[in-house]
Amino acid sequence: MGKDYFTEYLFWSLGQSSLSLQTNVSACKTLEGIRDSVNVDVIHLPATSTDMEEEEEEEPELHQGKFSFNVEKYLRTRQLLIDFEGGRPIPRLREPLDLFSIPSIACPFQGVRWPVECEVICDKIHHMEWEPPEPEPFYQQTGYERTPVPVGEEKGNIVYCIDSATKTSYYTRSRVGGSRGHLKSATFCARSQDMPTLSFESRFESGNLQKAVQVGLYDYELTLRNDMYTTKHTQWFYFRVSNMKAGVTYRFTIINLMKSSSLYDAGMRPLLYSEFAAWMKGEGWRRAGANIRYYRNHSEIEGKALYSLTWTLQFPYENDTCYLAHCYPYTYSDLQRYLHGVMSDPSRAAHCKVRVLCRSLAGNSVYVLTVTAPCANWQERRNKRAVVVTARVHPGETNGSWIMQGFLEFLLGESPDANLLRETFIFKVVPMLNPDGVVVGNYRCSLAGRDLNRNYRSLLRDSFPCVWYTRNMVKRLLAEREVVLYCDFHGHSRKNNVFMYGCNDRKDASLHLQERIFPLMMSKNATDKFSFRSCKFRIQKSKEGTGRIVMWRLGIRNSYTMESTFGGSTLGERKGTHFSIGDLKSMGYHFCDTLLDFCDPDQTKAAHCLTELGALLRQEIRKKLGREVEDLEGLSDVNIESSTSGSNSTESDGLPVHLLNCTDQKKHLRSRKERNRLRQQQAQNASSKIVHRSIKHTVRLSWPIFQVCSKLGVISAWSLSLLGRILYCQMKIC
Repeated sequence: MGKDYFTEYLFWSLGQSSLSLQTNVSACKTLEGIRDSVNVDVIHLPATSTDMEEEEEEEPELHQGKFSFNVEKYLRTRQLLIDFEGGRPIPRLREPLDLFSIPSIACPFQGVRWPVECEVICDKIHHMEWEPPEPEPFYQQTGYERTPVPVGEEKGNIVYCIDSATKTSYYTRSRVGGSRGHLKSATFCARSQDMPTLSFESRFESGNLQKAVQVGLYDYELTLRNDMYTTKHTQWFYFRVSNMKAGVTYRFTIINLMKSSSLYDAGMRPLLYSEFAAWMKGEGWRRAGANIRYYRNHSEIEGKALYSLTWTLQFPYENDTCYLAHCYPYTYSDLQRYLHGVMSDPSRAAHCKVRVLCRSLAGNSVYVLTVTAPCANWQERRNKRAVVVTARVHPGETNGSWIMQGFLEFLLGESPDANLLRETFIFKVVPMLNPDGVVVGNYRCSLAGRDLNRNYRSLLRDSFPCVWYTRNMVKRLLAEREVVLYCDFHGHSRKNNVFMYGCNDRKDASLHLQERIFPLMMSKNATDKFSFRSCKFRIQKSKEGTGRIVMWRLGIRNSYTMESTFGGSTLGERKGTHFSIGDLKSMGYHFCDTLLDFCDPDQTKAAHCLTELGALLRQEIRKKLGREVEDLEGLSDVNIESSTSGSNSTESDGLPVHLLNCTDQKKHLRSRKERNRLRQQQAQNASSKIVHRSIKHTVRLSWPIFQVCSKLGVISAWSLSLLGRILYCQMKIC
């Protein structure tokens, strides 16, 4: 770098336009001395560990020039970065920060925050990952399964009962560890000392069991807690059992489920985790239970029918500690533990930056990961396209988190495909959208008492911060670069296999099949798990607030929800078997494979898929219409697709419950144009009312005159004219 260039740079960096040339020359000598004494290859700015982490993400690699120096004592701002082109320093502004918190390796994560009403035990629960040696088969019903009628606590013996944790009708505040009060005992003694009872517990992270009633020697009725601050959504269960006897057949019956159908009718089994088996054999979660039946139990709550799930179980060990769950648990602490491992591993941390997108309603961090390969310069980074992936907007759909972990493990790995993905794309990943719901053991809602996946259009940032900030992040991303694909990982309680819901562009016939290419490729990469025939592409009005449709309307053409069953597969060699944790994680690997196929510069695979999709669509139309169709233009999915059979959360739409219960709600602010129009309408309504009242008053006054004239027999043109004049004068006066 020449001396003139160096002098010019020094003027700029010091911000001292009034310095004389002589002063600059002396400063040049000082910097040259620093250059000679310090052997560095990049400009080093003064920064804390937090700032240095941010620089690693935002600052492209600097060109190595002839001169290398340290200017930390001279630069007055950290917002400027220096690029060197041809030896000349080119200053530019650092990209603005989208996020406001950066976890550090020394103290990466805060404690888990609970609503203050929740009682929480101190036990830290962590389950080992384990893969069964063989796929676990579905339960085959015999037709002789019992359907127990609910007995109730009046005739039974309450052995476990906790507070519903809803002393108020809406969320108020939170703290780490939940309630400050003394932890109450939730276990009750048996009425008879000779009657052995199981010990239950669910006051831990993601746990859900409100009450257990012993209705027989080894029979128990279980009641699940509704999603907090709601009166519905009972599906997810996860609790601990101890004090059992080995070789004894216990029966468990959940009596307050609210869905009319379930995969338990199709052979799905509950999950069991034994601490003794984990310690002695290295075994983790496995499918267990017999005599499984899902049925309507003829009870009601608020006019809605209730359903029961019953099953029998033999525990493998005496006095063991076991856990029962609806699906493989994945807690907020599990996510923090995984992210800490990523941050602590230099090889993975080089490609992945962990930030905090926002805080949830309870104050828990919503993390966002940026995964990409380092770029040679900022222009190369700008040219990269983006992919957005999210999960766990519904807290009880834990299978989405396992798919997400598989996706991240592949993406942060050292395989050539992973390197190619990182070099091609910038990935924005939100692994847990609803941490509050996950913490308290909800199935569907956040602490606002609402389904977040129906509120992506909401303007209530403080009530729905997780989805509000996610949508805004995507909007900013779209302003910077093309977003190739958006996908939200979910779980499905009524259908087997893995499948996708997409968005069909009915206005543009040339794109009629484009949204189906990625799901079809997924079905070819995971033939024994992914079902293309279960995919739907119809946009329903009731789903307009979902992430899939909102992101599609923002401009992401390939916008999907990927649904994974709680059960298993009905395809290929895996037909009739449950999904394991490894199966769920493998869907994350297949998602990455499919993304490479989908964005391959050689579009041969895509062309083959389009041809196959055209043939499949004609086949479906022929079934529906009973005739052949040559031209697909003008035909929409409304003609051939039934509505999706996903969960209906219309009852969870609308304002959050804390706003519905506030007595001092603020009125909706209207625009000036709307206020003027309302004033004009009010004035017109007021004048019409005045005229109406005056006419009635005039008629009331004139009617006696008309009656007198009629009795005197003098009704004539003159009398009618006189009556009309009186009416006119009265109206004019009014």
